[in-house]
Amino acid sequence: MCGISGILHFDTHRNVDETALREMTDSMVHRGPDDEGFYLNGNVGFGFRRLSIIDLHTGHQPMSNEDDTVWIAFNGEVYNFPELRERMIQRGHVFQTGTDTETIVHLYEEYGNDCVKHLRGMFGFAIWDERRKKLFCARDHFGIKPFFYHHANDRFVFGSEIKTVLAAGGISNEIDVLALDQYFAYKYVADDRSIYSEVKKLKPAHWLEIQLEPGGRHVFKTEKYWNIEFKPDFSRSETDWAEEVENMLSESVKMQMVSDVPLGAFLSGGIDSSAVVALMSQHSSRPVKTFSIGFKEKQFNELPYAREVAQMYGTEHHEQIVEPDSISLLPMLVRGYDEPFADPSAIPTWHVSKFAREHVTVALSGDGGDELFAGYNTYPKLNNLHRYNRLPNAFNRLIWGNIHPLIPNRLPGKGISYYLSMDREMVGAHMALWMLPERKKLYQPELWNRLGDNIAEQYKERLIRESGATDYLSKMQELDMRTFMVDDVLTKVDRASMLNSLEVRVPILDHKLAELSFRIPANLKLKGMDKKYILKKAIGKHLPPSVISHRKQGFSVPLNHWFKDALRDYLNDRLSSKNSLLSQYLQMDYVAKVVEDHHKGLRDLDAKIWSLVFMDAWLVENGKLEIRNSSKLEVA
Repeated sequence: MCGISGILHFDTHRNVDETALREMTDSMVHRGPDDEGFYLNGNVGFGFRRLSIIDLHTGHQPMSNEDDTVWIAFNGEVYNFPELRERMIQRGHVFQTGTDTETIVHLYEEYGNDCVKHLRGMFGFAIWDERRKKLFCARDHFGIKPFFYHHANDRFVFGSEIKTVLAAGGISNEIDVLALDQYFAYKYVADDRSIYSEVKKLKPAHWLEIQLEPGGRHVFKTEKYWNIEFKPDFSRSETDWAEEVENMLSESVKMQMVSDVPLGAFLSGGIDSSAVVALMSQHSSRPVKTFSIGFKEKQFNELPYAREVAQMYGTEHHEQIVEPDSISLLPMLVRGYDEPFADPSAIPTWHVSKFAREHVTVALSGDGGDELFAGYNTYPKLNNLHRYNRLPNAFNRLIWGNIHPLIPNRLPGKGISYYLSMDREMVGAHMALWMLPERKKLYQPELWNRLGDNIAEQYKERLIRESGATDYLSKMQELDMRTFMVDDVLTKVDRASMLNSLEVRVPILDHKLAELSFRIPANLKLKGMDKKYILKKAIGKHLPPSVISHRKQGFSVPLNHWFKDALRDYLNDRLSSKNSLLSQYLQMDYVAKVVEDHHKGLRDLDAKIWSLVFMDAWLVENGKLEIRNSSKLEVA
């Protein structure tokens, strides 16, 4: 696990500035505190920070093939590299190290851009092909590892974090208005966007290449190398599917336990992380080190379930309670995430990462189980809305579209009436933190006018329309995998863990296991109201009954309690001021009303308030947000 950076000038006579490359690489020391390395060759330069995990003594990067014509900067882990390495040796390739990194170099020599199709793991990497004058970059199947870039007329800049790309200099800090709308709609910035208009993400399961041509010209190309495809197989029994899920998950866990440094696991007390710990225990000759975070508020605390699993498998268990003073982490989280990110579970994720890093360098987590096996509480609700709302869409828009505005915000049913007014196929795209009518009240008129018809929901609507899935549940799972999972869940874990120099692996998101899940019929994932039915059947025998049967809680934070008690003064100070930087683009009277309604207990608005708190802190860190006469917002 590492951090990578790089610059490619399209003019072969223009050399990379070593100082700029070093500043880029220094910006992410936390991602790799053990070592640094650089490759400079005229118009191309790579930087690298290393967190040593495998082959501790010979894994220095950037790394090359035997004749120094192919160079790589690699972040991540390739779990099937031993078999790939053996295959390359049999085909005559000469290895100088025992790393997974070098295996990718030889795979590229053998298969070119198709090298990514042979990898099982998490990765973001860049390869410079000196003979062909070509840069090749790739990101893993689900986007577990990040890859940001800036593409201009004269150069290409990349890095593992946004701050790394910006450190190259000469990149505008203009704000992408649609990205800002995505943030308030969904808590995160989605698709290939970042909050900055000139910094993009390489999408999951994509590669890009830049082929240099004479005269400083270049050809830029991106391509998808793998896809999420639901193809249910109805010919097999529940027992067959359960056995295959158990075997494939066990294989993935075992594969991802390979490490030359201490290794442990996050244990939340939920089904997914508990299953990972159970299978780790079967593959380990020593007690697994487990780490759990809890809260004093009982309804948010899953520690009792985590303890049951720890006792069942005799793990070396560690627990910690998170307190309301965790708000002091906010400036650090703002710097770590680089852009507005309003998932409050980043707080306990940071705590459990810091806690685990005191004992281990690698931790396995249970992320991905909710998406692959339909574990979210929203799935039964969406299914029911889709199944029972059989009225024509035009009728719903007319009737419910007129009823919804009349329902006071404090009354139950406000959200349902809004969803009923939608095209029933598109409801999933409109399940937002701040729904569209709320955002219209929230934004300053200038900001709202700049958006026009280009609103956040359009992106998710397009994904739903493009889905090849034949059933509604699978479409919603695919939507979450392409948006919430990559841009919220995996982003949260990557930044929080790497801020603490901890590598987190996600065995449930092995793409071979995912492909298996895509073949399982939807009614075996959500059976009636029973979520994750087939996963429970697969691993139920390995877990205490209470872990299987208890209500899903998620990695939630008791913000509702904190904002009304310990953090009430903080809210009043930060969000009630007319001089707040938020006032540059939000209507502060509306913000004040939201905070007041929350204090009165009319509705639970803690998630909305947290999005305001984080945005406020981001503005304090990055500068004053202004609306300019240009087509974009800029940070001054």
